Amino acid sequence: MASALMQQPRRALVVYGSETGNAQDVAEEMGRLAVRLRFDTDVAELDAITLKQLLQCHVVLVAIATSGQGDLPPNSQKFWKSIRSTRLRPACLQQMRFASFGLGDSSYPKFNWAHRKLYNRLTQLGAQPICHRGESDDQQPEGIDGSFVPWSITLRQHLLERYPLPEGIDPIPDHVLLEPNWILDFVDQPDATSQNGTNTTPLTNGNTLSFPPPDLLPIPNSLTATITSNDRITPESHWQDVRHLKLSTPLGHPYIPGSTLTIYPKNFPADVNEFLSIMNWSSIADTPLHFTPTSPSTAKTTPPLPHLTSTTLRTLLTNHLDILSIPRRSFFAHLAHYTTDPFQRERLLEFTDPQYIDELYDYTTRPRRSILEVLQEFETVKIPWQRIVSLIPAIRGRQFSIASADRGTGEVELLIAIVKYKTVIKKIRQGVCTRYIESLGPGGQISVTMQKGGLGVKKEEVDRPVVMVGPGTGVAPMRSLVYQRMMWRSELGLADEDVETKDLLFFGCRNSEADYFFKDEWTDLQQKGVPLDVLTAFSRDQRQKVYVQDLVRQQSRRVYDALASKSGVVYICGSSGKMPQAIREALLETFEKHGEMDRDTAEKYLAGMEKAGRYRQETW
Repeated sequence: MASALMQQPRRALVVYGSETGNAQDVAEEMGRLAVRLRFDTDVAELDAITLKQLLQCHVVLVAIATSGQGDLPPNSQKFWKSIRSTRLRPACLQQMRFASFGLGDSSYPKFNWAHRKLYNRLTQLGAQPICHRGESDDQQPEGIDGSFVPWSITLRQHLLERYPLPEGIDPIPDHVLLEPNWILDFVDQPDATSQNGTNTTPLTNGNTLSFPPPDLLPIPNSLTATITSNDRITPESHWQDVRHLKLSTPLGHPYIPGSTLTIYPKNFPADVNEFLSIMNWSSIADTPLHFTPTSPSTAKTTPPLPHLTSTTLRTLLTNHLDILSIPRRSFFAHLAHYTTDPFQRERLLEFTDPQYIDELYDYTTRPRRSILEVLQEFETVKIPWQRIVSLIPAIRGRQFSIASADRGTGEVELLIAIVKYKTVIKKIRQGVCTRYIESLGPGGQISVTMQKGGLGVKKEEVDRPVVMVGPGTGVAPMRSLVYQRMMWRSELGLADEDVETKDLLFFGCRNSEADYFFKDEWTDLQQKGVPLDVLTAFSRDQRQKVYVQDLVRQQSRRVYDALASKSGVVYICGSSGKMPQAIREALLETFEKHGEMDRDTAEKYLAGMEKAGRYRQETW
């Protein structure tokens, strides 16, 4: 098998497990690296391949993100199930050579857990790594590239050493532009329409619309949700606009606390028109286009947007391409090919140099500079419209934790903070998705998808107390949990007064009068005798700042009784970063103090809670 493989053309398979798209971006960059080393390269999500395919190439490159409680992303669960089969022989993958890179967040207890599980299982089945595994941490200031770039340099060296090129053949240099698998071309029929039936008639050069068009996006396996209400629940004088969004979805799609709803945003006409203008594409913006393969071999691969048989540049820029995203390193490498200005070309190439990664971070990530703004600044760059999809990433949906309990009516509620802030760039930064959400009015319809909960909430555990920590919009899944537990207790005939230990909800925000979300609801529930205590920390209402971790310490006796004495469950939701680590530390101190444990014993106790599913975290 191995000798036969070595006689074939060099083949690389790049696979990824991705939820938000970052691991897919890394996989595509790995794919370009392999192509430059003269490998015939395929890139696919893990669920799209079989174990047999792992053995049909010279090397497999893996990019895998960790989601939920140390789980593999949804598009790799089927593959993970197949690779865990007890029927597999221990050495069944001994012919496989691979390298892997994990994407994780160190604020989670199970940091890069999915990557480590997958790596260990592959080696357990005999697969052999060709270099050390790489890992990134969302908490690092340089982001993914801070870890991926140096690791990819090492990977390249190992690939060249293990798979040397034939004499007289060199790797494809970085300055040579790689040919994409698919490009855009004109459709012969002038009356072509997109697959979802939207006519491609020009919209008066896009000037008649202030907001994105209301047509539904053709998202695979999506639901059509109708906006019931979109209310701001923070005062107009408050610095942040937070929305309580209610939607009506088709019946037959149940959810549990921790489930998320994904909303797919669109770009605004003004930004699309600006992009078309600076690229000089306005005259063909509404001309029907379709994807065409660049070679017979690539015709067998999947086109970039397989659900569109025909489209236009305006439609692509409005519905499918994220022109307001922060550009990655590879974007600048592409742009350097499309300018004749030597100074701008040199500047663009500097951003691709690994030794200037800090400079790239300062130019893009720190000020949150968008692709559109980069093109406005590098005005000599003119991208061929035929290649636009290979340069600009797809718009990806944004997940929001559901804030309601499932009453079987199809109603879903969300709590969404509209992202709007300033950086060193004077223009106000706005979140692509929340800006779109802000524009939605009652009666409007959008395409959404629903994902099952990652908090592991179980009906049979309703008799156990829960300790919930949900500052800011992190209270959304906690609200869902409170109402769901009320419904479950009712179904099981458990009276509120018979509950021995109350649930505890630790909520934190800046001001009690500005962003105390669902304040009236909590008061009403407590007055009705629901076994729930809401403990609040308003960080700006007094001279000394108070946070949720301070409240956990203040209420440590009650927290210990709920978790240790009553085998309760703790749920932590909200912003990743310092908060989850601070709560973890407060819990350790609680176990030490009231359980009379030393530090090591407290750590082991908390680790045991995690293993038993009694410590759950969902942060973003």
